[in-house]
Amino acid sequence: MQKDIKKTQKSKTLQEKELVGEVLKDFERRREERRPFDAQWQLNMNFVMGNQYCGIGINNTLDDFDKQYFWQEREVYNHIAPLVETRLSKLATVRPKMTVLPASNDEDDVSNAHICKDILQSITAKLELSKLVSLATRWSEICGTVFYKIVWNDSAGSVVGLTTLGEKIYEGDVDILVCSPFEIYPDSNTAESIESCQSIIHARAYDVKTIKKHWGVDIPGEDIDTYNLQNSQVAGGLGYASHSAKVAKTVKHNHALVIERYEMPNDEFPNGRLIIVAGDKLLYNGDLPYKNLQNNERGFPFVRQISISQPSLFWGTSIVERCIPVQRAYNAVKNRKHEFMNRLCMGVMSVEDGSVDIENLEDEGLSPGKVLIYRQGARAPQMLATSSLPVDFRDEEDKLISEFINISGVNDLFGTNTSALANMSGVALQVLVEQEDMRISASGEYIRFALKEIGRQILRLYKQFITTQRINKIVGENGASKLFYWDSSEITSDDVSFETESEIGETVAQKRNMVFELLQAGLLHDENGKLSNAMRLKVMEMLGFGIWEDALDNNSLQVEKAKRENQEFLEGKDPEVLEIHDHDLHISSHTAFMLSADFEKANKNKNKLKEKMLEHIRQHKRYKRLTQLAENGTSVANSQ
Repeated sequence: MQKDIKKTQKSKTLQEKELVGEVLKDFERRREERRPFDAQWQLNMNFVMGNQYCGIGINNTLDDFDKQYFWQEREVYNHIAPLVETRLSKLATVRPKMTVLPASNDEDDVSNAHICKDILQSITAKLELSKLVSLATRWSEICGTVFYKIVWNDSAGSVVGLTTLGEKIYEGDVDILVCSPFEIYPDSNTAESIESCQSIIHARAYDVKTIKKHWGVDIPGEDIDTYNLQNSQVAGGLGYASHSAKVAKTVKHNHALVIERYEMPNDEFPNGRLIIVAGDKLLYNGDLPYKNLQNNERGFPFVRQISISQPSLFWGTSIVERCIPVQRAYNAVKNRKHEFMNRLCMGVMSVEDGSVDIENLEDEGLSPGKVLIYRQGARAPQMLATSSLPVDFRDEEDKLISEFINISGVNDLFGTNTSALANMSGVALQVLVEQEDMRISASGEYIRFALKEIGRQILRLYKQFITTQRINKIVGENGASKLFYWDSSEITSDDVSFETESEIGETVAQKRNMVFELLQAGLLHDENGKLSNAMRLKVMEMLGFGIWEDALDNNSLQVEKAKRENQEFLEGKDPEVLEIHDHDLHISSHTAFMLSADFEKANKNKNKLKEKMLEHIRQHKRYKRLTQLAENGTSVANSQ
């Protein structure tokens, strides 16, 4: 019996070693196939940082170019970095507000869709999704591709208890990680999407202590290559040197590379498979952990975001890659121009052999007041004649600037060609702005696609892992917070959509102008043609001024008080009607609440809630009539 157990354990250990060897071999194959893309991404990053005298070598390695002559001008005139920064600033406006469409027109489904929308709003604020998208967009704009990893973190969320050893137990929550393209290895570089891949490897270096904490396995530490910023002295000119940032490989000590291979479901593994390897040890081998696809199916926890798509290729391309040849040509033109100007200013001297002290002349040059001694009978040193700066330099420089604009789709309309703009009408200028926004809108759409898929996976993970009721908080634009309870049974739809269309090109001035046009058209007035206090408050918020008058501040307090009373009714309380209340605002807020799906759902579970609310509204109306009678009586007395 004992021999059989040992034999089984030995067989299991042998199978694990074979599996580890298979994963490592597969990883090496994928890394070798992806090496040309790695080199291009490093080159893009270096050009953005300012290290622009480098190129891709024969073995797909990044090599620096040295000066050919000591006098050679090698300054960097970086136009790529501001182009990338301009694109990032435009793409920073792509932060659509997510909503969830109900599964049907049933009241419960509509109510649940509102809850799902609140869940997304709460978790995206908690995880600071906007900051993660900004980080990811920087990667995608420079390298062309970036990934989000949506996982369930057992160590996140609120503390729900303690273990016998006094360790905290958390309720768990969704977590989102940004993965650079250097960490992801698809099974084929020609797959056009994540869905078309059968397996994906995620490789990241971890400290061995972190590996021990998460997986409980001791892994010997190694020196792992990673990328970092270094100084590079590759630029400069005659008599001086210049430093620029350089993206180069560096070493992380006492780390180990953790390789996670995700395999889609197949006949052999119906639930898919996840294999995690570190060093030569197997950390995990089991089913795919997340049911993050439609119809409760398991899939990859990754969402891809690209800058510009390429047909029949998994990796997107970047504007930086297209601008590199133009940037090299621009640097060459500017440097050759300055070399020509150096010759004009410093001159080139013709000296007869043996007529002067050459070393002294080379060291000191022709300084003002210098006494130049030359051999008797020899020809005196003389300056060679040089022509003026050719106009070709300026023409080529202007052409290259135009190429930057044409390739990147980013143009500073008010900084270049102002004479042509001065003769354009407002409509023509608007057309130019819209054309520029069209060039960048494709990259903005890829961000929206990624955010939509992130929202879907978040809801599906909550549906899978939430077992008890939870409470979340959302904060509105006015700073008012709202608490709501929910559980996984209320996530009946994951059809994520957006409340707004493309945000690119919508400046603050344009939004304010739209509000003024709505006011002039009378679309914001009530049936009596008047602008209510509540709508006036909303208009001030849309204009971006907030609450800046005492009267508007009082209206805001009245509305918030009415909303708190609505919440008190749900909690079984009976709030009091006071004389200081603005009864019109309270009646409007309570009526809107009673017409909502949330109230209908709560009314089914709580007795007499409807009667309490109606009686509360009647009290407001009685107070309102009494106030009107008192005001009318005062007016009559004053007139008499």
